Amino acid sequence: MNDGLIPNRYAKALYKLSQERGDTASIYQEMKQLAAAYAAEAGLKKAVNNPFLPTGDKLKLLCAASGAPSDGTSARFMELVIKNNRIDFMRAIALAFMKQYRELNGIARVEIVTATQLGDDEINAIIDVVKGQFVGKTIELTKRVDADLIGGFTVDVDSRVLDASVKNQLEKLRLKLLS
Repeated sequence: MNDGLIPNRYAKALYKLSQERGDTASIYQEMKQLAAAYAAEAGLKKAVNNPFLPTGDKLKLLCAASGAPSDGTSARFMELVIKNNRIDFMRAIALAFMKQYRELNGIARVEIVTATQLGDDEINAIIDVVKGQFVGKTIELTKRVDADLIGGFTVDVDSRVLDASVKNQLEKLRLKLLS
């Protein structure tokens, strides 16, 4: 079965359930934290996919990673995912839920990567330009410093990248000289 089909179906079901219970925003934060935990700790996937680890321990591990209360909507949902032997899709389900939540709530995910730490005025100027392109959307901002850019910045808005870095300009110049 298609890897995207299963996570999207489960994410859609979780979204509907969370809407019925009125805790969509808190579930979004929990799924966001769970996805970050999967990204930060490679051993998490290995641990929850371990067939010798009891189901209760898997659930406790996922609840701890997501910050979800053990009696909440997310915990019950994760228990269902474990029971249906879909635990290996849990990260993808969390990502699909986040994507669906952002689309349905008008949230644009913006990541600004700079070569050096920028002040609030510079960041706000970049955000103002981005907001002009996405009127009516809420901006979910993440900032990161990457010295490999040499200078300048990149702005990633929902997987569309504006690259105004010195590294990119040097690469373009190199390719032009080679051709």
